[in-house]
Amino acid sequence: MNPEDTIVYPARQIRTGDPSFPVAEAVAVRGDRIRAVGTVEELLTYPGAVLDERYGDAVILPGFVEAHTHAGTGNVWKQTYVGFLDRTEPSGRHWPGCTSIDEVVERLRDAEAELDDPQQPLLAWGFDPIYFPGEAFTAAALDAVSPHRPIHVIHTSVHACMVNSAVMSRCDISADTMVPGVVKDSSGAPTGELREFTAMALVSDLTEGTGPLSIDAAALRAFGQEGVNTGTTTLTDLGSLTLMDDAGVDLYRSVVDETFPARLNVFHFGAGVGAPRPSLSDDAARLVDLAGQSSAHLRLGNVKLMLDGSIQGFTARLEAPGYFGDEPNGLWNVTPEEFYAAFSVFHRAGLLIHVHCNGDQATELFLQTLQRVLTEAPRPDHRHTCTHSQLTTAAQYRRLAALGACANIFANHIFAWGDQHMDITLGPDRARRMDAAATALREGVPISLHSDSPVTPLGPLRTITHAVTRKSQTGRVVGDGEAISVDEAVRAMTLGAAHMLHMDHEVGSLEAGKYADFAILADDPYEVDPDRIGDIHVRGTVVGGRHFDSRIAAPADS
Repeated sequence: MNPEDTIVYPARQIRTGDPSFPVAEAVAVRGDRIRAVGTVEELLTYPGAVLDERYGDAVILPGFVEAHTHAGTGNVWKQTYVGFLDRTEPSGRHWPGCTSIDEVVERLRDAEAELDDPQQPLLAWGFDPIYFPGEAFTAAALDAVSPHRPIHVIHTSVHACMVNSAVMSRCDISADTMVPGVVKDSSGAPTGELREFTAMALVSDLTEGTGPLSIDAAALRAFGQEGVNTGTTTLTDLGSLTLMDDAGVDLYRSVVDETFPARLNVFHFGAGVGAPRPSLSDDAARLVDLAGQSSAHLRLGNVKLMLDGSIQGFTARLEAPGYFGDEPNGLWNVTPEEFYAAFSVFHRAGLLIHVHCNGDQATELFLQTLQRVLTEAPRPDHRHTCTHSQLTTAAQYRRLAALGACANIFANHIFAWGDQHMDITLGPDRARRMDAAATALREGVPISLHSDSPVTPLGPLRTITHAVTRKSQTGRVVGDGEAISVDEAVRAMTLGAAHMLHMDHEVGSLEAGKYADFAILADDPYEVDPDRIGDIHVRGTVVGGRHFDSRIAAPADS
């Protein structure tokens, strides 16, 4: 077709995300931009109009925007999956969940049998001990798989791992190791569990190039395909460790070009994982320079800071009354002083900052630091974001609104760990109030919803289901007072996420002048039962006018 043509795409239903014109018959595209939306008759009057009916029986929505994922989503599948829930990798391969410790061990044994080199580490991911209360999973269980081969199993939260005795011997982890997060039994011997990044760094050489924070070209391509499979046209790598290195930047540039099937925002991991950087000011200056080199597909220059750990791993920082069983409070991944120093430098450089806050004590530190920095260096429309925001209270949401901040809420947690939060980590009262999307909206805070993939599966339609129904795996409704409407959830996963990435003028709704980024669906999420929204088949995406097909087969009855 002529690049000056205006291609008119009719569909069974088009939801624009534009309140002034919410439903349309067709959308017209010229080049990589939306020319207009309206009726077929109207759009065929535009110069060079050409009708393309390939989506005539489909539903078109704005491409979903995911503001908290990790490009390592495309990399973890180099390891063996041993998680509790079924998962599907970007290629379309389905992995059944391991619903008992015995099944975890059996899968590890099968994977170990396929390794020829006796010194090659056996790497696995996705395990979470909270699904098996009362059952021990220690180094001894991994030693039963192999007492000699190094074995490393990362938890699904990515905030802890389990290693066998061979790894502890190789990495000099013993009763004398005094690193916070090295879990020990009543006799003082290490169990093999390592919590949070300081402790996990003791064994990090084992997973180099394969973990959720590691990427290569193949991982980036797989990540992009996962976007297509789920209708996600804007992705985020929220925590890159490579942007301070020219080779790392070149890797992103070599893959994420105009043919890449998504737009990718890459956030520099500025504090909270790994050793502190020697010069925050130099890092900030480099990020400002990289931001100026961003392209339509690759956005650079944003920052991620991490405060606490995970709730289900008991490493999140909670205000009183704390954990349900009065467990000790969690761990800081960065000290308050280091957090302020990093936040201040990056804020003053004009950079966008997203901060990992699972517990309400972490949200409190974020708020205190944000207020201090804004008092010292006022900056309008900063859109700094509290990400996860799982236990943020109504009072804290009012302060977030007053300070101009956003909240990216981890709605998937209600399904993935809702039962455990009700019964083990938080108790029913606090669990009902977690991931409080309705409260955030009521208090005027701009929100999005996210998956934190690979922690939970990338899939905006499923995330919408979880935010609307708030059902756990067993079907319990965990706080129906915090449920939001389908329209609010769709908006959060499109224009809401675009807003907190400073991209709402380019993506997030179907409006003339914005990029032609669409999700192509088999059904309309506004018209199916909320419990079924996550089951809607995604046929593919359009990104900048280019068409991409899903690798997930449609259900037989669709």
